[in-house]
Amino acid sequence: MPLKVVVIGGVAAGPKAAAKIMRLDPTAEVTLLEKGQFISFAGCGLPYYVSGVVKEQKDLMSTPIGVRRDPAFFQKVKNVKVLTETEALEIDRARKRIRARRNGAAEDFWLDYDKLVLATGARPVIPPVPNATLANILTLHSVADADAIKARLARNHGRDVVMIGGGLIGVETVEALVQCGCRVTVVERLPQILRMLDWEMARLVEQHMEAHGVQVMTHTEVQAFEGPGQVTGVVTNRGRLPADLVVLGIGVKPNVELARQAGLEIGPTGALRVDAGLRTSDPDIYAAGDCAESTDLITRQPCYVPMGSTANKQGRVAAINVCGGEDRFPGVLGSTVCQVFDFCVARTGLTEAAARQSGYAPVTVLVPDADRAHYMPTARPVILKLVVDERTRKLLGAQAVGPGAGDKRMDVAAMAITAGMTVDQLSKVDLCYAPPYSPALDNLILAANVARNKLDGLLHGLTASEVQQRLEARADFVLLDVRSPAEHQQERLPGSTFIPLGTLRARLDELPRDKEIVTFCKASLRGYEAARILQGAGFPNVRVMDGGLAAWPFAKLSG
Repeated sequence: MPLKVVVIGGVAAGPKAAAKIMRLDPTAEVTLLEKGQFISFAGCGLPYYVSGVVKEQKDLMSTPIGVRRDPAFFQKVKNVKVLTETEALEIDRARKRIRARRNGAAEDFWLDYDKLVLATGARPVIPPVPNATLANILTLHSVADADAIKARLARNHGRDVVMIGGGLIGVETVEALVQCGCRVTVVERLPQILRMLDWEMARLVEQHMEAHGVQVMTHTEVQAFEGPGQVTGVVTNRGRLPADLVVLGIGVKPNVELARQAGLEIGPTGALRVDAGLRTSDPDIYAAGDCAESTDLITRQPCYVPMGSTANKQGRVAAINVCGGEDRFPGVLGSTVCQVFDFCVARTGLTEAAARQSGYAPVTVLVPDADRAHYMPTARPVILKLVVDERTRKLLGAQAVGPGAGDKRMDVAAMAITAGMTVDQLSKVDLCYAPPYSPALDNLILAANVARNKLDGLLHGLTASEVQQRLEARADFVLLDVRSPAEHQQERLPGSTFIPLGTLRARLDELPRDKEIVTFCKASLRGYEAARILQGAGFPNVRVMDGGLAAWPFAKLSG
């Protein structure tokens, strides 16, 4: 008898699993159910479809050679039977069958299975406030959502749009809205946008968005929506915002109601609990993608990080095991990248805050530098942050912000974390080098060396927030700017003392030896040189401001 497999969910993990099952077992009978109209579409590409970067809807659901991945394609090429606009209503585990209904049909039907793959994905979070169902309050989760947003933007040029939520969905969609000519306000309940980053890195992204005309309101809660049938305003704890269109980008939650009703175990994250083989609490039912829980590779705790990349990998693992294999999905690091105007924003592993919450004593470094040889016209700045375990010297996490190529540094960092590498080992990895592609010392290797200096006691750092606190408290310390006169004239920090690095050795007598001295420059490379000069001259309390002026997230003086 052929193996009968039912796959519920047709966006990422489901089609991946179905196709892989048929490649492994051509005699299998695979039926895929999808509640919506479209299957196997690039959900992560929706913001770029809204903005017009992706020109046609069909481009989101076509192969690299332009063949549309529709039910006919899956039937002819993959031998997978696909039923779109068909909702799975019940899992009868005892009789191993699924009750389903086609949209508009009067009666349900049953499908038998030997193995079941749940790829039911996630659904958008809707804020529990009055009038959340008004017209022109939309999400961006499906192709239909994207079409609805595009249609409204086409009808209303010069409109006010309020984005609720400053996470990945919100931030990526904001750029699309700005490119469409909208006036955009981001409303975020938390103290920062992009919780995947530490505060000072997220603040740099926030400043970049503001420079592109986006109003970012953190510490702001939505209390209600207003409008006579169609939204006209958003009421917050900080006042009312006019709105012709509201986009909900708060995030998603796993779609597990069908599984819950069937008695399958739900994990602490709210997603389906699965083992390393992606089996649920029923050994004949697998779960993959945004409905399934993952394991954090560092803390080994359950986590929920819905990503299209993870969904595709899990779909393959589930398929192998459905066909009798013994593949394993080890977990995730939360590796993430997004484009914010011309910024590449990326992270992998633990943030500093998460590392502390997990019981580590993290040492951090903030290192700005060009993403390739500085003399190349294509060089662009990127700021890296590393989070390192003080005890083991292992890399725990990394973040990148800036117009430079931060993504490839995060990919290398993800490999280093997965391999359990120390920053000492990372600093000697043989990475590719040519001036058009990277500096002689790659940004990640440079950051690893800075971390080694901190761990070895050669560098004593102070974060920008700690410096700002000292300035606000009018603390008795010296904030020493060692940049060039031209740089100092262009922009500077309030209350700083200016001595260019080239004159520092001759002017040591101008500095007090009984006060803390905090050195800085553009990127703190010269700041570190200055600190070593001062320490060598017997100054007892010298620190370097992490990241220099390039990573300073507060106000500066100019002119």
